[in-house]
Amino acid sequence: MNTPSRRAFVATGLAFLATPALAAPNLSLREAQQIVDRIVVFKESRRLYLYKDDRAVRNYRFDLGWSPIGHKQFEGDGRTPEGAYMINRRNPNSNFYLSLGISYPNVNDVAYAQANGRSPGGDIFIHGWRNYGPYRGRRDWTAGCIAVTNRHMTDIWSRVATNTLILIQP
Repeated sequence: MNTPSRRAFVATGLAFLATPALAAPNLSLREAQQIVDRIVVFKESRRLYLYKDDRAVRNYRFDLGWSPIGHKQFEGDGRTPEGAYMINRRNPNSNFYLSLGISYPNVNDVAYAQANGRSPGGDIFIHGWRNYGPYRGRRDWTAGCIAVTNRHMTDIWSRVATNTLILIQP
């Protein structure tokens, strides 16, 4: 976890952070202390880390899209974006167990897709399992999202506020 390239990636993301994570109003002191500063995702090792005050406080295994290698470029490519994004929305009523929206596409993603005559896609989330039908247990089954177990999603949901930085590394 502490390789120089990973430390550099996390440091780069900190420089990107312009707005601190905003905790929900009316939280108790204990609840506010659980809100994390950033999320770091390592696609290759399938590990998602929650950081608070430069310390990993939780980590989870996850599944990705059906084509997990490489940065998401176009709608329908089955890839997960790579780079620095923000958690930009929370959906307790999604088709999957809870969901935290990732701010993909950014201006560079849109420009690249448009230059290639394509749509960049969107609606990339961290979420639990689908709310309908059985979970098949298949690895890398999403359309580009980051999927964790429902139990882990409940924990992530309680610790991540809107405007939290998410760094997604290959």
